[in-house]
Amino acid sequence: MPSITKTLGLITACLAALTSALPAIPKLTNNQLKIHSFMRRQNALATAAGLTDVDILQFALTLEHLENTFYREGFAKFPAADFTALGLSESQIKDLQGIGSIEEEHVILLQGAIAGAGAKPVQECKYNFQNVTSAAAMVATAAVLENVGVSAYLGAAQLVTDPGILTTAGSILTVEARHQTFIRAASGVVAVPQAFDTPLSPKQVFSLAAPFIASCPDGSNLILKAFPTLTMGGDGKTVAAAGSQVKLQSSDASATGSAKFCAFTTGGIPGGTAFTAFDAATGACVVPQGLKGVVYVNLASAGPLTGKLTDDMIVAGPIVMQVS
Repeated sequence: MPSITKTLGLITACLAALTSALPAIPKLTNNQLKIHSFMRRQNALATAAGLTDVDILQFALTLEHLENTFYREGFAKFPAADFTALGLSESQIKDLQGIGSIEEEHVILLQGAIAGAGAKPVQECKYNFQNVTSAAAMVATAAVLENVGVSAYLGAAQLVTDPGILTTAGSILTVEARHQTFIRAASGVVAVPQAFDTPLSPKQVFSLAAPFIASCPDGSNLILKAFPTLTMGGDGKTVAAAGSQVKLQSSDASATGSAKFCAFTTGGIPGGTAFTAFDAATGACVVPQGLKGVVYVNLASAGPLTGKLTDDMIVAGPIVMQVS
């Protein structure tokens, strides 16, 4: 199964090359290739994860392939009239279609950057969008994918130290954030529900994307392995109120048995994550007070007071929860 984690750093390397050559096709010079080949200026987190700039770019390309295919297949399947029936105006439908075109441009950019660095870009995979059975489901899924995209690029920022690469990745991040806000506003929910966005590790991002990936061509699988999946209440519903009790189930029974805490990660929380006790017998925990908007929920083996959730603590997840 493909791994998403390695691509975010790669994206930045490619885009740095672009900024020096715009409006030409992105291509790294020999000197730039040497710099990115021998330079390991990513911090200890990237080193510990075994990630290079190209790995991160490949990871980003994996995500952009998924989004590009999602919009292409969705618009081929659902006519404009279906979106009009949801209450979207003609201009909003065009904007939504425009998001798909932009994701395709992101794919082309990353492919050129990776190839220019002397590596073979990962190819498009076969995807599983079988649960997207209506225009309404497509819009709802798009909102999740764009939110995950923002968290992916934001989380990769700490893995990159090259200013040019960071600036390039930031230029994609801001566009993904606009996509997210537009889709929320068009859906009739609060456009900007919180003051801060949420960074996620590459492995958490891949775990969110993995259910959509059926298989990938040889050579296009990323090195990451997804965490065991998690569902809320066993019925797929992912909306909850602060202070309410929610039940969480994992695809891995042993993971559920080892979980001690529910971890709620969102922007603006000191440390990034709020923890509440997980009752393995009932599979339940309480949604902390003070949360709102999009929250990523994991089952964890520890609940440090620092509020810092690391991959080694996660036993299942994440899922995207909307807290009201």
